[in-house]
Amino acid sequence: MDINVFFSKKEGLDSVYEIDIFSASDDELKEISNQLGLALSLDELNKIKNYFQNKKRIPTDIELQALGQAWSEHCCYKSSKIPLKKFVFGISEDRIVAREDAGIIDFDDEYYYCAALESHNHPSAIEPYGGAATGVGGIVRDVVCMGAQPVAYIDPLFFGPLDCSYKQIPKGVKHPRFLFKGVVDGIRDYGNRIGIPTLAGQVYFHEGYTGNCLVNVGCIGILKKEELIHSRAKAPGNIYIYAGGKTGRDGIHGVTFASAELTDESEESSRSAVQVGDPITKEPLIHATLECNKKGLLEGLKDFGGGGLSCVSGELAYAAGLGAEIHIDNIPLKDEGLAPWEIWISESQERMMFLVKPENVKKVLHICKQWDVIAVEVGKVIKDKIIRVFYKNKKILEMDLEFLTGGPVYDNCTRPFIIKEIDRKKTNDPNFSMPDLNDALIKILSSHNVASKEWVIHQYDHEVRGNTVIKPLQGKINRETHGDATVVKPLEHSFRGLAVTADVNPRFMERDPYFGSCAAVDEVCRNLVSVGSWPDSLLDCLNFGNPEKPERMGEFYEACRGLGDMARTLNLPFVSGNVSLYNESIKSAVPPTPGLVGVGIVKDIRKCVTTDIKKQGNSLYLVGNQTEYELNGSEYYKALDVDGGVVPKSNVDLLAKCMKGVYTVIDEGYVASCHDVSEGGIGVCLSEMTIGGEIGANVDISKVNDKLRSDVKLFSETTTRWIIEVKNGFEKDFEKTLKRLETPHLKIGKTGGNKLHISNNNSVLIDQPIKDIDAVWRNAIFKTMG
Repeated sequence: MDINVFFSKKEGLDSVYEIDIFSASDDELKEISNQLGLALSLDELNKIKNYFQNKKRIPTDIELQALGQAWSEHCCYKSSKIPLKKFVFGISEDRIVAREDAGIIDFDDEYYYCAALESHNHPSAIEPYGGAATGVGGIVRDVVCMGAQPVAYIDPLFFGPLDCSYKQIPKGVKHPRFLFKGVVDGIRDYGNRIGIPTLAGQVYFHEGYTGNCLVNVGCIGILKKEELIHSRAKAPGNIYIYAGGKTGRDGIHGVTFASAELTDESEESSRSAVQVGDPITKEPLIHATLECNKKGLLEGLKDFGGGGLSCVSGELAYAAGLGAEIHIDNIPLKDEGLAPWEIWISESQERMMFLVKPENVKKVLHICKQWDVIAVEVGKVIKDKIIRVFYKNKKILEMDLEFLTGGPVYDNCTRPFIIKEIDRKKTNDPNFSMPDLNDALIKILSSHNVASKEWVIHQYDHEVRGNTVIKPLQGKINRETHGDATVVKPLEHSFRGLAVTADVNPRFMERDPYFGSCAAVDEVCRNLVSVGSWPDSLLDCLNFGNPEKPERMGEFYEACRGLGDMARTLNLPFVSGNVSLYNESIKSAVPPTPGLVGVGIVKDIRKCVTTDIKKQGNSLYLVGNQTEYELNGSEYYKALDVDGGVVPKSNVDLLAKCMKGVYTVIDEGYVASCHDVSEGGIGVCLSEMTIGGEIGANVDISKVNDKLRSDVKLFSETTTRWIIEVKNGFEKDFEKTLKRLETPHLKIGKTGGNKLHISNNNSVLIDQPIKDIDAVWRNAIFKTMG
C-alpha cells in the first residue's frame, strides 16, 4: 500500500512533512501508523483525526510521532489505570510524600528515602547488554531527578531455562544463556562504573520467559527533606535547560516498541529502539544535577525517559497546569542530519531536563561546565496549556497538552477481561509413591531457581561506598548462603538502616494470579522481617502479556486485587511502580509477573541478623503458619514433573501477627539466625542455613501437621513461615514473647554436627553431609554457565 501520497513537505522545511490523514481510509490510516512506528489503534487514529479537523489543519509528522509516544502503554498506562486505581492506589497514601518519577517517603525526621522500579524487557530481549545497561542508567535518573543520592540498585531478572535445547528456541529468539550473560554483564558494567552497589534482586528461570525475558531494575536513594524537588514547572518563564549526553538515533520508538508483542522480525526491525548507555557521562551528570539542586538553583527536574524530549517537555509543564515552547535547533546532536521528529522522540541516554529561573541560568550552566557536562537552553514554560515546537524559526508542532499528555483510558468495554475459574479446594496427600527424599532434596538444590546465585552476585559490586551492612550472600567467607534481604546504612551519623528485597513466584502466578500475588507480598514481608527490619513500603513492576486478550487482562485484574488486599491490611503503600504489557512473543505470553520490591526500616543496624547458623547446640524453631498440602507450583513438584493440589493461600491477618512476633524476638536479641521458608520448603530452608554456617542440624518434623505425608511436610511451600535459630538460654523468653504476640511456633531441633539430619516419627528422611549439599547447591549455575 503506497501511503506517500499523503505526505507533503512543510513549506520552507525539507525535513518536516505534513500528513493528510483526513483523506486516508481506515486501512490507510493503519498503514500510516505502521510505517511511522506509532503503534496506535484505529480508534486512537480517528480521535487524532477529529482533533486536527477541529483545529482545521493537517498534522505534521512530528505531531503524530509525539502522540505515538505519549499515547503508548508505556507512557500513559491506558489499559492499566482503572484496575490500578481500583486495587493498588489509595493504600496509606498519607505516608507518600510524592509519587512522580520515583516515590518519596519518610526515613527519619530529617531525611526521605526515594525508591523507583522500572522494566527494560523488550530492549533486553533484542540486545541484552545494552538493554540491561540502559535500564540501570534510566532508573538511577528517576531517583536523581527527585533530588536524591542513589544508594542501591535492585535487579529482578527472569529468563527461559538455561539448559533448554536450541530446538526449543523459536525463530528470532536468542538462547536464554546468551540473554542471561548479556543482561548480567550490562548491569555489572554500568552499575559498577558509576559506583552504586547492586544490593538485591531475583533470578528466576521458567519456560514462559524463553521468548521474552524480563529485566526489572530498581533504585533506592536518600535525600534531605529540604532538597526534595518535583517533576513539574513552578511558573511561566521557567527556562528549560537540556543537560547531559547528546541526542542521536538510538532509542527511537523505544516506548512504542515496548507497547507491542515481540515477533521473529523484532531483532532486525527494532534494533534502533534500543538505547546506548554511557556510564562515564552519567557519573558527572549525577554530580552536576545534585549540586544545582542542593544550591537551590532548580525549579523543576525530570529525566529523559520513555518518549525522550517529547514526553519530558510536555510532562513538566502539564503537571503544573502550564505549557511549553521548545526550540529543537539548540539540541546537541550525535549525528548530523537528524529529522526534527527524530530529535523530538529519541531516547538517547544520560540526559536530564532542568527548569531554572532566568536569573539562575548562568549559574547552572557554569556548574555543568565545571563537571564537563553539556548544557544548553532549549525553551521556556508558558502560561497557556499548549506545547509548541520550533525548528529554524518555524512552528512545527502545536498541541493542547491535555490532549497530548492526558492520553486515552481504556475501561472494561474497551479492554474486556476474563477471570479463569480455579479449583482452590485443598486435597489430601499426593496420589503417587514417595520418592527417596535424599535424592529429591539434592535434585531441588540443583534446580537453577534454588541453587546459589553467586555467579550473578559476585559480578556486582555490592560493597562500593562502604555502606552495605547485610550483604546478599551471608555466612562464613567463601561458604556464604543466600540472604533474605540486604541492609544498607545510608547516613554516616545514624545507625538507622534500609532493608531491601525482591520477590515473586511465577509458578504460583500462572496457576493462581490472585493467591500468587498474595504469596509475593507475603514473602517480601517475611524477607524484610527476617533481618530485623519492619516492612515500610512496596514497589511493583507489573509484567504481563497482551492486554488486548481478555485472559491476559483477567490475570492483571486478579494480580492487582491480590496485591491490594494484602497491602491494604498491612498498611503498606505502593510508593512507586511500573506496568509493562505486551510481554508476549510468537511462542506464548510470559507468566503473569508482578515483580515486587520491599523496603523496610531498620531502627538499629547493630541488631540485624542473617540466615546462616551461628553456633552448635542452639535450638531451632519453626515459626508461623501451619504447614499444609500446598505443593502446586512448588520446586518439589517441578523436580518430579507432576502437578496438582493448590498454591499456597496467604492469611494476611496471621501474617501481620507473625511479622510482629518475629520482629520483636529479633529486636529483643533472642535470635541468632533467621530464614524464611519459601521455594523448596523446610528442606531447602534448613539446607541453606547449614551451608552458610557450616554447622549441621538435627531436626524432627513429627509435630509439623501430623496429617501430612513426610514429603509434603518437608517440601510444602506454605507461606508465612520462618525457621529461627534461638540463642542458648533464651528459649523461654523467645517462646513467652511469641505466645504473647499470638505467633504460632514449634521447636523442631538443635544445631550441631556436620550433617543435615531430618526425621519424622523416628524415620530418617534426610541424612546429608553439609559439604555434599553445599557442592550441589553452589555449583549448579556455574556448571551451566562455565
